[in-house]
Amino acid sequence: MIAPACQHARRKKHGKDRKGQQRWRCPDCRKTFTSDQRRPLGDMRIDLDKACTVLGLLLEGMSIRACSRVCKIKPDTICDLVLLVGQNCQRFLREKVKGVAAKRIELDEIWGFIYAKSRTVERNNLSLAYGDSWTWLAIDADSKLILSHAVGHRNEHTCRRFLEQLRDSTTGPCQVTSDGLRLYTLGVPLYLGTRCSFAQLIKTYSASQVETRYSPATITGIEKTIRFGSPDEDKISTSYSERLNLSVRMHVRRFTRLTNAHSKSVDHHAAMMAIFCAWYNHCRCNQSLGKKVSPAMAAGLTEKPWTIRELLEAAA
Repeated sequence: MIAPACQHARRKKHGKDRKGQQRWRCPDCRKTFTSDQRRPLGDMRIDLDKACTVLGLLLEGMSIRACSRVCKIKPDTICDLVLLVGQNCQRFLREKVKGVAAKRIELDEIWGFIYAKSRTVERNNLSLAYGDSWTWLAIDADSKLILSHAVGHRNEHTCRRFLEQLRDSTTGPCQVTSDGLRLYTLGVPLYLGTRCSFAQLIKTYSASQVETRYSPATITGIEKTIRFGSPDEDKISTSYSERLNLSVRMHVRRFTRLTNAHSKSVDHHAAMMAIFCAWYNHCRCNQSLGKKVSPAMAAGLTEKPWTIRELLEAAA
C-alpha cells in the first residue's frame, strides 16, 4: 500500500507541489498523491536547514529578534516555528520518555514571567494568563535526563500535571528529593506510591527574595526532612536540579533577567520549554557524562547524540 487512496504497489514520480513535496502517480489507477513521509515543519515554507539554524541559535541563548537579524527571517515566522516545533516536542517527550529506571530524582521550580510581572498585572488589571510563571523540572541525578516538566503557576493543578508525568516516565524504586514546597509533601507519595522514598531539603536564608531582588540571599541553614520511606540521607540533595536551572537561564533567553526578551504568551513560553527539554535530553552532550554522551544515551533511550534535524524529524 503506497497511499490511503491506492492499494497498488507501483508508483511513478509526478512532479512536485507548491511546497516542494514530491508527488507520485499510480500507473494502474491513475491516482496522484504526495509522499508518505511527513514533513517535520508541516505546512511552513521555511527551509529545514534554516529552521535548524534558527532553533540552534535560540537554544544558545539568542533572542527572537537577534535570530531574525542574523538569519534574515521575520520574527513572526520564528514565533510560528517555535509554536509548531514545541507542540511536536511536547508530544514526543510524553511518548518517548517512559519506563526510565531512575534511582535518584531531584525536583525544583524555576521562576519566570509572561508579558508582565505580577505587580504590573494587578495594577493594570491585565489578563490572568499574564504574570508569574513557574517551570517545574524533574531530573535524574545519574543520567541527567529531564524526566518531566510542566509550565504554569505554583499551585496544586500544575503540581498534579507535573507529578503525573513523572509517574508515567519512571519505573522501579527511586529516591526523590525536593525543596520545601508544601505541595510536594503529599503529592509525591500520592503519585509515586510505595516505590519511592521521599525527602525534602529545606534551606533557610538570611533575607527574603523581595529584599535581595536579583541576587540570592546567603544560606544560613539546611534541614533534611524525611517525608516518606527510608531515603539515604547522604544522597538527599537538589544540586543537580539547581544546576539544571542555571542551564535553563543560560540557554533560553526568555529567562534572562533585566531584559525585554521575556515571553509574551503562555503558549510560546511552554513551547520553548518543550523544545529545550527535548534538545537537552537528546542533542546536548553533558560534560559530566562524557564529551559524546547525551542524557538520553545515558538513560538507554538512544544510541547516539542527535542533531536538531533528527530531533525535528523524530518529533514530527
